[in-house]
Amino acid sequence: MAAVLMAADTLLVGCGELGADIGLRLAARGHEVIAIRRRAELVPAPLRGLSADLTRELPDLPPLDLTHLVIALTARPRSEESYRATYVDGMARALDALEAAGQVPRRAVLVSSTAVLGDSDPGALLDESSPCRPTDGPGRMLLEAEQLFAARVSGGTVLRLSGLYGHGEPRLVDQVRRGEVTDPHRWTNRIHRDDAAAAAVHLLTRDDAPAPLYLGTDDEPSLLGDVAAFVAGRIDAPAPPPADPALGHGKRLDNGLLRASGWVPTYPTYREGYGAQL
Repeated sequence: MAAVLMAADTLLVGCGELGADIGLRLAARGHEVIAIRRRAELVPAPLRGLSADLTRELPDLPPLDLTHLVIALTARPRSEESYRATYVDGMARALDALEAAGQVPRRAVLVSSTAVLGDSDPGALLDESSPCRPTDGPGRMLLEAEQLFAARVSGGTVLRLSGLYGHGEPRLVDQVRRGEVTDPHRWTNRIHRDDAAAAAVHLLTRDDAPAPLYLGTDDEPSLLGDVAAFVAGRIDAPAPPPADPALGHGKRLDNGLLRASGWVPTYPTYREGYGAQL
């Protein structure tokens, strides 16, 4: 006798590496997860894949008993056109399909990027109250997607992530090997992919309702030269140019609000994160 599939309680819109991590963590908590991806066969079990190209079509949703919605899209290439098609138009199609099905999630998280903040005064510490000044087309499209999400998803939460790393050899390792770290005084911000996925799940499942916006980043904004020097020591590569805080430029991000919500990163700085990989 064929098994009867339960109506899924979680919809994952986008199932790349980070989206899959989030979905698998929710499945481990007992949630039935439907994941939309262009090629459903690439969705890892026990998630249930649904093929749809959201840049072109509305998804044909199966029966849902929706409590959780995660939007974790990925756009390629990094262009304004691609980001509009994916993050703005694609997300709108997914929300249209949910509306047509009469489904309203209890909790929803949109994975966005701190790229929407743009540049800032040298060394300025930015948080959720900082103004958005995206400097390129993709950043503008991400901000438009955030605004669309806020308008259409009541009580939804935007999680703006800084630079993701973890799993596979970090790009920085290759740059250090090649001696291509040319801007050691630039402030950088990052979050390990495991911690990013855990943050999304935390916001979806905590008892108290989350805030509308969080910055997802680790505990320590760091000068690129300091991070590169740590990596060089681990892989026995020549030391990169030293970092000078007096010459520091770029933005620094504060994760205080996410920390205060109860999220605790496994990799609080680049030392733990790169140290575990290298």
